[in-house]
Amino acid sequence: MAKSESQRKADRDRKEIVEERRNSEFRHEHFINRELSWLEFNSRVLEEAVDKSTPLLERLKFLTIFSSNLDEFFMVRVAGLREQALQHGAPQDVNADGMPPLRQLQQICKRVDAQVTEQYSCLNKTILPALAKEGIVIADYEDLEDTTHVDNYFERVLFPVITPMAIDPAHPQPRYHNRAIYLMAQLRRRKVLGPKRLFAVVQLPQLMPRLVPTAPPGETNGKGQSFILMENLIKAHLPKLLGGFQVEQTATFRITRDSDVDIIEQESDDMLVLIEERLRAQRRADAVRLEISAEADEALVNEILEQEELRTESSGPANYTELYRINGPLDLTGFTDLLKLPGYPRLHDPPFTPQNTMRTQRPGENFFDAIRRRDVLLHHPFDSFEPVVEFVRQAAHDPNVLAIKQTLYRTSGDSPIVKALIEAAENGKHVTAIVELKARFDEAANVNWARQMESFGVHVVYGFLDLKTHCKMSLVVRRENDSVSRYVHMSTGNYNPTTAKYYTDLGLFTANEDIATDVSALFNLLTGYSQGHKWRKLSIAPENLQSDIIRLIDDQAERARKGKPARIFAKLNSLVDPLTIEALYRASQAGVDTELVIRGICCLRPGVKGISKNIRVYSIVDRFLEHSRLFVFGPDSNAKILLSSADWMPRNFYRRVELMFPVESPALRKRILNEIIPAYSADNVKSRELQADGTYRRIKPKDSQPTYRCQEELLAESAQFQLQTWGEEDRINRRRKRKKQ
Repeated sequence: MAKSESQRKADRDRKEIVEERRNSEFRHEHFINRELSWLEFNSRVLEEAVDKSTPLLERLKFLTIFSSNLDEFFMVRVAGLREQALQHGAPQDVNADGMPPLRQLQQICKRVDAQVTEQYSCLNKTILPALAKEGIVIADYEDLEDTTHVDNYFERVLFPVITPMAIDPAHPQPRYHNRAIYLMAQLRRRKVLGPKRLFAVVQLPQLMPRLVPTAPPGETNGKGQSFILMENLIKAHLPKLLGGFQVEQTATFRITRDSDVDIIEQESDDMLVLIEERLRAQRRADAVRLEISAEADEALVNEILEQEELRTESSGPANYTELYRINGPLDLTGFTDLLKLPGYPRLHDPPFTPQNTMRTQRPGENFFDAIRRRDVLLHHPFDSFEPVVEFVRQAAHDPNVLAIKQTLYRTSGDSPIVKALIEAAENGKHVTAIVELKARFDEAANVNWARQMESFGVHVVYGFLDLKTHCKMSLVVRRENDSVSRYVHMSTGNYNPTTAKYYTDLGLFTANEDIATDVSALFNLLTGYSQGHKWRKLSIAPENLQSDIIRLIDDQAERARKGKPARIFAKLNSLVDPLTIEALYRASQAGVDTELVIRGICCLRPGVKGISKNIRVYSIVDRFLEHSRLFVFGPDSNAKILLSSADWMPRNFYRRVELMFPVESPALRKRILNEIIPAYSADNVKSRELQADGTYRRIKPKDSQPTYRCQEELLAESAQFQLQTWGEEDRINRRRKRKKQ
């Protein structure tokens, strides 16, 4: 099949990176492997589950997050490595650390096996016994004194839904769904019909609760709340489901499939059709992992391995396994229902109320008056996301608003943003929504939103086939007097009110004319391929974002070489791009003090003499997911302060439309430099520092030093800052007016 233009571009990008690094002074050993670095991040998530200072149900939450993270890692990253390692001629990623794909797979399997062992040790030996002491019990069917309620539940609810499927020459194997849980049984015939021996499987219904209460609501008898896992309840009733056969062996299992199906090489006149075809293809994709209960008989294991063509260490020269025996319930994300149980406040983090910064508007002032008067910075979740929703909602109903333009990458299931856009279109405004249909694992939701908005008159655009639209921005065009004004919101995170309660992100409202002009040009690029704009304030990927970041790094290096103070601070989710890492190494060699807060993957190796001695890297994993991207270039109050939707990764620089924008308001710059950044730098409770060998060391308070947990401090500081900001901005604006007069 001929390569598409985007595939040819990706090949050129790979070749250019290889060529630029060919004569590099930095060697493979100066870089940490991307996949192993990600596994270390997930290990830090697991640490939060093991940490006894974390409230009990929050510890369970981190166990479920660990499982969810690992699923995505296998579906995307391991699937890609597997293709490179096992398929001759598959495109190879440019790997700065030099580790070949097969070796990476071997290292991944070894590390994941150890992590999963630790995860289930934590669950079985600590979390479940502690929950039982609190009155939350996960019971076995055999241990129930009275099974009347669960038996009735099976008869009334489960039995009509589930379907046992025999596997023999007359009944070919079913196609196991990605991440669905199955109960497999080895059977011996007791009556006439059917073969003497066979296997049968039952899929657990995915739309029904995994945890079944063992008593009717309200009937706890003073013993707390007890549940049984659905698979154990079905297992207890297998003799009825499989009448005429004796059940000899059972096991639960789960298949993980490649979910990174590429659509770029396909052709279609309608991207919606492409995405829907992609979703169907994911259900048929290759298996990349088998999880099966630890006690499973070898015959059951081998049956599934053979069906799915999965490998074990003994199955070929590749010498790595895709089989994971699990000592406990599969897929711990099924335990999330326990996190919602009422009546256990002390087992959770203390509740908090995000500060609604726009409540301090002057009497009679609307959002647009307030933003025209001053820029507004929101630091979620410490600051409420409600002003972002209200910004679009007010625009939808304001008779002076002419147009709204909005990007949507990931949004909530009941999105108030989408509802406001629909209302705006119904009110006769010109509404354009750029919906990213290729947002991984949110494709189906985005397809539904796109079709719904189109039906109400919103102009829906899907961006580019070969580039994900990952920038986050909203533009409102408003008629004011005899002219038109533009108001902008840009963010490091998604327009999702749900995740805004749990992810840290930074958003900026502004009426700055240069920024508004750039944002308008970017929307024109996304909707009409309009090019040639000279960017005034913004940096855009794939056009100039990477080069601008490297230039900013190099500027600090040049300052240091001249003996001037120099500083780089960057807060990111991931740092992978080899050219950016090499620029940071050169800056370190020049003497630039560099501080990197990298939540997840970091391929830069800090603290290496002569290479990265002046670079400190640390990661914070805490109650909220650190998601904001914040950069500071310069040692003092005149530093360049920038926010971005992009991490420093090749995919963000080459394969996505991304946005980096400046913070120029004096009060907001002061907040970032004097409050937000110092809070992250001072954390000695939830911060881990990256060592030169690729491991992380937990930072602890030194002798007589008080503990400092940045997220708790930022929660406390948010409300106080907002009240101070309005007064300070007013004073600055009054001084500016006096100077002009």
